[in-house]
Amino acid sequence: MRRWPVRKILAVIRREFIERVRQRWFWAMALLGPLFFGALFILPGMLIGKTGVKRIAVVDGTTSTFGARLTERLDAESLFIVVRIPAGSRTLASLRGAVDRKEFDGFLIVSDVAVDSGKVMYRASNVSSPVTIGTLERVISEMVNATRLEREGVNPALVQKARIRLHLDSQKVAGGEETGETAGQSFALAYFMGIILYMSILLYGINVMSSVLEEKTTKIVEVLVSSLRPFQLLLGKVLGVGAVSIFQFLIWGVSTRLILSQRRHLPGGGASDAGGLFQMPHVTASTGVVFGLYFLGGFLLYSAMFSAVGAMSSNEQEARQAQQPVVMLLVASFISMFAMLNDPGSTLSVTLSMIPFSAPIAMPVRWAAGNLPIGEVALSLGILVVSILGVTWVASRIYRVGILMTGKRPNIKELIRWVRAG
Repeated sequence: MRRWPVRKILAVIRREFIERVRQRWFWAMALLGPLFFGALFILPGMLIGKTGVKRIAVVDGTTSTFGARLTERLDAESLFIVVRIPAGSRTLASLRGAVDRKEFDGFLIVSDVAVDSGKVMYRASNVSSPVTIGTLERVISEMVNATRLEREGVNPALVQKARIRLHLDSQKVAGGEETGETAGQSFALAYFMGIILYMSILLYGINVMSSVLEEKTTKIVEVLVSSLRPFQLLLGKVLGVGAVSIFQFLIWGVSTRLILSQRRHLPGGGASDAGGLFQMPHVTASTGVVFGLYFLGGFLLYSAMFSAVGAMSSNEQEARQAQQPVVMLLVASFISMFAMLNDPGSTLSVTLSMIPFSAPIAMPVRWAAGNLPIGEVALSLGILVVSILGVTWVASRIYRVGILMTGKRPNIKELIRWVRAG
């Protein structure tokens, strides 16, 4: 390549980079991003157990003392204030009205069937609190099991003494060695890598589309294409926004690390590390490389498609409609992440990590959640690179024709003609 196109592309890259770095939103995101990611780890430990006292009623329909003993046992819990009410024909209707008037938070319906089948009904204004539901299930289960043991002539206290709480020490194995990464750390790393990749690829891809659309609608592009080719403008724009995203990731990485290093000095800041689902992940150098490669690959792939969307649209409304198929590809990749978290070695997970449109999210998530051979990652990257070249070739031809076109948005046939003509 001759020297002059390189200088022009670098000029476009520099222009895109400086314009975005100078904007307030960039520094706002640079400051708020680490706070957001740090809060994801710190706040669960600070907020866990912050459930208010619940006032509930026990509707006792039993013919034994089970209902009364259950009421006493629940009332001993600091989470509940419990009142026992004998079952009657109008009791349930009256309690539903009391819950609606906020006199009670909920009520338990207990009968003799509870001891035989373990079935107890709970009706409340809020049944989504895991702390409340978990405490009710634990206490009722203990009471039902104790009653059944007593009925069989077994001392419940002896059985309780014989029990021991199990602590499962789980660590990930990679390269034939234990990595020291726990189940919570492995899950958190895979989960948050998927979220960060999805958000960053989507936001920066839309950024490219908005930039293309802005230059097209303001006629700036007519001046730009007089001094450089459309493909050079497209390449410089994508690489410039990509440089901004890498710079912002560096800020996020350093800042988040500093925030998390101080988490134990905050109230409840260390609680999430002890048995929580989201624990501070252990990020190795290889994981960082995989994340970086697939972010760049996903960004280049989707930015090419978003730039084509911007070039074929005449206004913001058309662009929002035209971007929906591209966004849905990314959303489908994000949703499939949950299947890969459960089984990173399944046929579905392997297939999604080889499909170029889902690989930028699928493969890093599988890498963090499981133990993958290097050859599989290399094959996925190879397919992704070839796909980037193909999509960029198509997008550049659409960009070349569409960037100067205004009026009605082209249909599929017209787009095919643009690609051929380009």
